Amino acid sequence: MRRWAVALLVLLLVAGAFLFGPRLLRAVGADLGGFSGGGDYGGGDSGGWSGGSDWGGGTFSWGGDSDDGGNGFFFFPMGGFSDGDGSSGGDGMLVVWVLLVILLVVYLSRSKAHHTHTAAPHAGTAAGAARTPDSRLTPMSEYAKLDPSFSAADMREKLANVYVQMQNGCTARNIEALRPYFTDALYQQFDRQIKSLLANRQINHVDRIAVLDVNLRGFFQEGGEDHLVAELKTRITDYTVKEDTGELVSGSRTAEKFMTYEWDLSRPTGTLTEAAGEITERHCPNCGAPLSVNESAKCPFCDSVITFHDHDWTIYAVKGIAQRTAQA
Repeated sequence: MRRWAVALLVLLLVAGAFLFGPRLLRAVGADLGGFSGGGDYGGGDSGGWSGGSDWGGGTFSWGGDSDDGGNGFFFFPMGGFSDGDGSSGGDGMLVVWVLLVILLVVYLSRSKAHHTHTAAPHAGTAAGAARTPDSRLTPMSEYAKLDPSFSAADMREKLANVYVQMQNGCTARNIEALRPYFTDALYQQFDRQIKSLLANRQINHVDRIAVLDVNLRGFFQEGGEDHLVAELKTRITDYTVKEDTGELVSGSRTAEKFMTYEWDLSRPTGTLTEAAGEITERHCPNCGAPLSVNESAKCPFCDSVITFHDHDWTIYAVKGIAQRTAQA
């Protein structure tokens, strides 16, 4: 690798972050997690919903132990970025910047291949995140042997309610009340999206929310944890506006998006669902004070963050499987 090319690439990336960062962020998928993108995705494996091959937010997954902030890539529209009022000032500079970065990356890649005499493997573009293979999952009917009080119907209702709360929290730019439902890593990823909206003085409206289906596909056990894999199909409208003027930045106020997500929920193996009518007193893991995690995401005595994970399911990861935008 040529040192001057590497140095120039780094300089361009740093300059681009300052000059074009807010404009690039506008192209990232919206809804909580950034799975509702500008173009449909998911292809033929979208549960009967057709999709295109454009990149969208759902080509990425959030959660696990990753701390990369989720959406690590951007979708660049051919027409440049709009400021929401029809203007596109600075797009020429942006295009030049993007082309320079691409040329440098290609140059460095070829230089490396030349010195190692190894051809780079072909990288295909995924249309949507891959579902967890059926072969990895045990049917939920078998879970009753591990947890007799587990109710699939109650779980489906709970996940539908949490989804609606998530999208309402995205619009309100405040998801603190949802803190107990997420693992630490996933919450931090979602929270960065909220902070980005606040920093850019933008509001992401997720409206006309409807949960069409919740399918508990199965479960698996790994690393001392039970993992429940659920597929959610929903309908939303999704658009972003300027906070001060209400002008449209991205998305559509009327176009309905039909989304397919995969949620991975986890809890320690051996944890049992409370039987109907059973009351278990819970205490803050930090100060020991009695509390109800249903009331707040924080202990009212010491302000420690409370999660469900030690005694109930928390959302470990979220994938965007497919998106189809209905024709207006």
